[in-house]
Amino acid sequence: MNDIKKLEGIDSVRLDYFVATNVDILSRSMASKLILDGLVTVNGISQKPSYKLKNGQQVMVYLQESDEINLRPQNLHLNIIFEDDDMVVINKKAGLPVHPGPGHPDHTLVNGVLFACPDISSFRSIRPGIVHRLDKDTSGVIIVAKNDNSLSHISEQIKNRTVVKKYIGLVKGNLESESAIIDAPIGRDPYNRKRMAVVENGKNSITKYDVVTRYKDYDYLDISPLTGRTHQIRVHLSSIGYPIAGDSLYNGTVDNLQRQFLHAKSIEFQHPTSKQHMKFTADLADDLKLFLTDI
Repeated sequence: MNDIKKLEGIDSVRLDYFVATNVDILSRSMASKLILDGLVTVNGISQKPSYKLKNGQQVMVYLQESDEINLRPQNLHLNIIFEDDDMVVINKKAGLPVHPGPGHPDHTLVNGVLFACPDISSFRSIRPGIVHRLDKDTSGVIIVAKNDNSLSHISEQIKNRTVVKKYIGLVKGNLESESAIIDAPIGRDPYNRKRMAVVENGKNSITKYDVVTRYKDYDYLDISPLTGRTHQIRVHLSSIGYPIAGDSLYNGTVDNLQRQFLHAKSIEFQHPTSKQHMKFTADLADDLKLFLTDI
């Protein structure tokens, strides 16, 4: 079965660029190949990669299952915080991709969940049960749905912004305001497709932060993303001149820190079956605790 993405076109944007920008796992060349293979339609009709979209056109992207992606269960010794018939909540370690993709066909969170929760294998997707993601080098709490009802219910909460996510981050430098909201649209960086950026035609993106502790060269923050864009926290803080420490992609390189100092501390949502309010937390990862002792 294909994984289908339904998108709404933007006026005068090339089809290949639009697809690559809106489907995170695709490069522009991969998007072009999908288009040429007839796996992208505009209002039900196949077009060329160079086709210029019009506002409101319906773009359907059919992501085929890849023969190169092996969804075999793998024992990755996941740190499971909670599990029931509907979901599993995991404290993800840094360095673990959430789902298979270019460069990491296996040894992902998905492979680990398939081993720990065999009943999730009824999903037919390269991202079974994934309702939200953490970047590969971001640690912390993440939910995986175990059935279609849970997947739909939690996804709808995320869409409606009723899921409350809180992060811990350390930024380079000392912010002028101890508390602020960053409201700036985010889209694919036009000069480097591996990066996202604040761009005029990007998607609405809002991040709130509060300074918890000030160090000589850093600020330790509580961060609440009010929207869920790719790399949102990292892009927003870098855009105002205070990149996440250790984030080499967004100008935050720091000696003795091998990844971005960003940790998903907690998540709150409604249980898909019982409708109870649920909250799960994950302690700051050990490598980040260790870094704090030396600054």
